Amino acid sequence: MVDRVVEPLLGGVYAGRVDALSLRATMPGLWSAMDEGRSMPEAVASLLPEPVTPPRPRVMGLDGGLSALVEALAAGVTAAGGTILRQTLARGLERTATGWRVVTGPTIDPVAHDADAVVLATPAAPTSRLLADHAPAASRALAGIEYASMAVVTLALPSAQLPALPGNGFLVPAVDGHTIKAATFSAAKWAWVRDASSEVTLLRASIGRAGEVASLQRSDDELRAVALDEVGQALGAPLPQPVDTHVQRWGGGLPQYDLGHTGRVATTRADVTGLPGLELVGAAYDGVGIAAVLDGAVRAATTISSTCPPSTPTRQEQR
Repeated sequence: MVDRVVEPLLGGVYAGRVDALSLRATMPGLWSAMDEGRSMPEAVASLLPEPVTPPRPRVMGLDGGLSALVEALAAGVTAAGGTILRQTLARGLERTATGWRVVTGPTIDPVAHDADAVVLATPAAPTSRLLADHAPAASRALAGIEYASMAVVTLALPSAQLPALPGNGFLVPAVDGHTIKAATFSAAKWAWVRDASSEVTLLRASIGRAGEVASLQRSDDELRAVALDEVGQALGAPLPQPVDTHVQRWGGGLPQYDLGHTGRVATTRADVTGLPGLELVGAAYDGVGIAAVLDGAVRAATTISSTCPPSTPTRQEQR
């Protein structure tokens, strides 16, 4: 049960190993229900939603893909008078008399950005470095959060030559020894993908688990070949040659909620509490899913809007 159900599910979400992941951090609702004395079946039953008619979809998305959300957020920031600096390294964080200063740019030509408040939505490692001089306990705690890398291989296959696709995809148990950890039949899962073309069917395969470096050291061509072969094996028939492919690598993309994670997060937040105008959000804290990250973002925005009155943006100063 653990090897073939629990680990593939958690491995699909966190790219982690079930014997290292923290139940309290990955499934806080289940942990709380069991901590109240319920058995596992009782705890699970207490978390299931009441049935409704018509039934709500279990998985939802956006037409055009989740990149549409990023584009809409960026457009909203720009329309409201904000500025987005792309491919810009946040090199340092400094306290000022009125708020904070973020230092960007090369060391020989740094640029200072003064602000009433700063939200650090960076991964744990860069957040740790930025907090080193301001919240040393938080910095040490964040430095202890490991990350896993992964790659997503998208295959565009000729529909007429494809075998039948059961369901929306599948998860691969680590004990089976395959390279891919999951496959998503995008055309079956999302109507907008299916409606885009009847001649081409899109599939995705995920590769990469915590502690596995060798699989991601292969070239893009090798990852494409492995994905094509192993998805075909799972379907019981070889897949046709793709019309097109794409390999997207996410280096250090998924934080690992290992044992002790909730303690590290609690230490981080306690240490940062004494720094007004500074908020932390992102996948390193309360969940790697969009819903969990948005909850944290709402809390941060609410805190900032209640403590920092609107003001005229300060100009950028060359240092």
